[in-house]
Parts: sequence; structure tokens; C-alpha cells
Amino acid sequence: MAMLMGCAQTIPKEALELSQESFELRQLQTRSFDTSNEKKLLSAGAGVLQDLGFNIDESEMGLGVIVGSKDRDATEAGQVAGAVFMAVMFGANMAIDKNQKIMASLITHPSGKQTKLRITLQRIVWNTQGQVSKTQSITEPEIYQEFFDNLSKAVFLEANGI
Repeated sequence: MAMLMGCAQTIPKEALELSQESFELRQLQTRSFDTSNEKKLLSAGAGVLQDLGFNIDESEMGLGVIVGSKDRDATEAGQVAGAVFMAVMFGANMAIDKNQKIMASLITHPSGKQTKLRITLQRIVWNTQGQVSKTQSITEPEIYQEFFDNLSKAVFLEANGI
């Protein structure tokens, strides 16, 4: 028994700490709204997602969660040019990105008379050989800003019955 205890490993303290990049991304993904009605905020968020071309895949209003996705073309001109060059010069058949699925998750958290809403965006890209070539979080600030601008307008319109 004593031997087993001597082999136990502990998790390094820094492994449980968020990096500065994680903190900045979380700030980019989160906004506070002056409402305590999570369901109306989620409903407005679902509407914005649909306006942006997402399908709502799952919805748990009671838990404050909505998940949506959309399929898009992932072809990039640079990859196509590279593949053509490789085919002409070496007869090589190079895989290029073809399709992508973009996923969005909305999560609300009540905070007194306000409700925080966080959206996270990820994408999975498949190449022409049907293999996953990329899985990544989407971190472009403009995309999050567009979502929150549209959500703010939707919340305003709903609050004023317009």
C-alpha cells in the first residue's frame, strides 16, 4: 500500500489555470444583457443564429443552452492552385479542403438583474478524400461582434414589442 501512495502523481497547479488567450477569448464570446429573462434572451439568440444560416440542433431552454450548426463550402483558392500545380508538375493527387460544419453554442447565466450570454463557435473541415483536415475554434472578433450587434437589436425589438 505504501508503494502505491508513493507513485501517485498530482496535477500541476498551472494545468488548471486559464491562459491569457483563453481569458481574452471568453471576454470576446460573452456579453451581459439587462434582463433576467433567460428564455427570451435565448429565443432572440436562436433567431439571430437562424438569420445567420444556422439550423437549431438542440435546445434546452430550462438549462439555458442552444446548439446550432451550418454546413458550408471550405474550398480555398490557394489550396486549389497548389493542388493543380502538384498535379501538373508531379502527377500528385493532393487533397484540398472541401466541406465544413460550423457549430455554435449559446449558454446563458443569470447574474442578478442581468443575464450573461456566451456564444462559442467551432468548425470541422473535411477534405476531398473525406478526411477531417481541421478542427478549430473560431476566434475572429468581427464574427462575435456581428452576432452580438444583431442580438442587441433583436433584444431591443423584442423588449419594445416592435
